[in-house]
Amino acid sequence: MRVMTERPLNAETPTASLRSWITDNEVFFKRNQGQFPDAPINLSQWVLRVDGLVAKALSLSFEDIRRLPKVEVADTLECSGNSRSLLKNKASGNPWTIGGVGNAIWGGIWLKDLLEAAGLQDNARHVGFEGFDKPMGSAGIKFIRSIPLGKAMSSTLLAYEMNGQPLPLKHGYPLRALALGWTGANCVKWLSKITVQEKSSEGFFMDKVYRVFQKGEDPKSGEVVTDIDIKSIIVEPVMDQTLSAGVVPVRGAAYAGEAGIKKVEVSVDHGATWHPAKLIGLEQPYAWRHWEYLWQARTGGDYTIMARATDANGIRQPETAHWNALGYGNNGVREHALKIRINA
Repeated sequence: MRVMTERPLNAETPTASLRSWITDNEVFFKRNQGQFPDAPINLSQWVLRVDGLVAKALSLSFEDIRRLPKVEVADTLECSGNSRSLLKNKASGNPWTIGGVGNAIWGGIWLKDLLEAAGLQDNARHVGFEGFDKPMGSAGIKFIRSIPLGKAMSSTLLAYEMNGQPLPLKHGYPLRALALGWTGANCVKWLSKITVQEKSSEGFFMDKVYRVFQKGEDPKSGEVVTDIDIKSIIVEPVMDQTLSAGVVPVRGAAYAGEAGIKKVEVSVDHGATWHPAKLIGLEQPYAWRHWEYLWQARTGGDYTIMARATDANGIRQPETAHWNALGYGNNGVREHALKIRINA
């Protein structure tokens, strides 16, 4: 994996590992704001608390969680800043290429089951999450995030398994929130507390970052980063690769958060013409679709390959990204183009 920072750990998935529909736990991208434990917490000491605007506060052991109805869901998770380094103009943050994304089968329980057991008060509007990871830096700012109640009740998982294994320590053991189809910023790890609130959470990680704003603007005035924007990435070939003339497989993955993928098109001439790619592999809600285009490369020379996706709602990936100060949501077709050479 390409490690960008050690403390906190931030590392992206190698491109070759994005060619599988399921991303292996060991190479699934790591994104952290604080310091997580050196060893897994003793489950006998772990308690999940649910409080706030509820009729009855809950304290649940891990065994209590395991006794609730289990669900397994495929979900493609992406870092909000994925592809930031591909922007033409520099933006602040970790220099992700395309590896801040992965797809896994998550096992756990629906958050709505806990909220219904606790009973919601009439003025409940948001659900906040807090983990037991420790903040880094002298300011001691905890990573606390919240999501709207509608998302919490409709499609948010509390995951304790990842690809059939207990949730790895680096991915939030023993429990993490997983707002399906939304960016990783909304999926708090090492979960210890859930609070039902009238208003969204406040603080640095809600008001200063994970918002889309321009330089000079108040970050709090920007839109909160929630769902994943439609995007296609090319995982084969790779940038600056030299290949022989003949059949050149062009393959990748496309994803659109809560929406499905309708089609993917590929251009091998810098966008002058477009050709339909074939969607391959499994189709599941919230999960990416892999695709391929078998290009008959007959003439030698330098080529620019691009891919663009269209989701089930008819929304097509933009030609260029919408730049913002922190480089969130880069899904531009041209920003993700790659150049290769064909030897005739």
